[in-house]
Amino acid sequence: MATSAPPRAASEPELPVCLDDVRRAHKTLSGIARTTAVEGSRHLSSLVGAPVHLKCENLQRTGSFKLRGAYVRIAGLSAQERRRGVVAASAGNHAQGVALAASLLGVASTVFMPVGAPLPKVAATREYGARVRMHGQVVDETLEAAKEYAHATGAVFIHPFDHPDVVAGQGTLGLELLEQCPEVRTVVVGVGGGGLLAGMAVAIKALRPDVRLVGVQAEGSAAYPPSLAAGQPVGLTSASTMADGIKVGKPGDVPFRVISSLVDEIRTVSEDALSSALLLCLERAKLVVEPAGASSVAALLSAPDSFEGPLAAVLSGGNVDPLVLQRTLRHGMAAAGRYLSLRLRLSDRPGALAALMSELSTADANVLDVSHVRTDPRLGLDEVEVELHLETKGPEHCVEVASGLRAAGYTVVS
Repeated sequence: MATSAPPRAASEPELPVCLDDVRRAHKTLSGIARTTAVEGSRHLSSLVGAPVHLKCENLQRTGSFKLRGAYVRIAGLSAQERRRGVVAASAGNHAQGVALAASLLGVASTVFMPVGAPLPKVAATREYGARVRMHGQVVDETLEAAKEYAHATGAVFIHPFDHPDVVAGQGTLGLELLEQCPEVRTVVVGVGGGGLLAGMAVAIKALRPDVRLVGVQAEGSAAYPPSLAAGQPVGLTSASTMADGIKVGKPGDVPFRVISSLVDEIRTVSEDALSSALLLCLERAKLVVEPAGASSVAALLSAPDSFEGPLAAVLSGGNVDPLVLQRTLRHGMAAAGRYLSLRLRLSDRPGALAALMSELSTADANVLDVSHVRTDPRLGLDEVEVELHLETKGPEHCVEVASGLRAAGYTVVS
């Protein structure tokens, strides 16, 4: 699904961030943020029919682009503001970015995180120097607690995306990308609140107005399409996606103004596409990317013929909890046809299951799980139903395995 941003009216006020802001941010980040690599992908290039380059911001310090905006924002504080310290709310990437940025600048930081935040992200935030407070079940509750803390203590609240300095800092990624890939014609970026896409849009459209910018949101958490249609930020009543890095219920005012003026298109992608993209990055590019960071690749997988190349896809983050990674990889393998679930009826006699396992071995299908059902009233007295979960080589192999079992005389129920 795609939504085009409306053209900017001639009388519209100037945008809150300009190219000079991004260039100043780039100087501020010199020696702080890494110039992350751009890697070509032969597999995606073949799929799209044009060169595809991956901007590996998952290899940035703290594992995502968030350090850029957080550092620029905190570096811009006055001496008095720095003495009061900073506070932020985040489930992971922004938390780590603020913690490291504040530590590098000698500023005390407090970060509020949801009670269910992944333990590795909580530990990393503490290790970067922040004082972590666990509060709320969802980020919205955590955000309110951080704002209340700022009001009570005088600490400066560092918003994850809705501030000109943050947007300018994220925009430095756009400057890098144009230097590394000057031939690019389309840039695809994951979108949550919009800070990264907005910043990159400012930089890229000022220097290369011919480049097409495409933002990508998860279908279950896509606030930009209705907001663009309404002409103002609109909050979602609910949001659900595995891509927690772009799970934002309402666009920020600052990035929305930029995106609605400069970005060409917003697309949405399914959960299957996100998990398949993560699996592809791991298997084919040898890159660990979180679901939100793989959203740009998910857009390529969903509609590969709809992009003009050369194309750059931003891998915006790699901070994925191992347990989430395990579940997402399983989901991705299922979406890619690498798992097969079957129910078969067998004669309830010794050796029947062993014969079935031998048949599956011949078909080169790996058995992950087996369960028996003997009490279903639909079964005969001498029958047993077996549920199998198999690892296969892809959709064609799934068909071959099921067909082979039927040919061998097995009754495949589903």
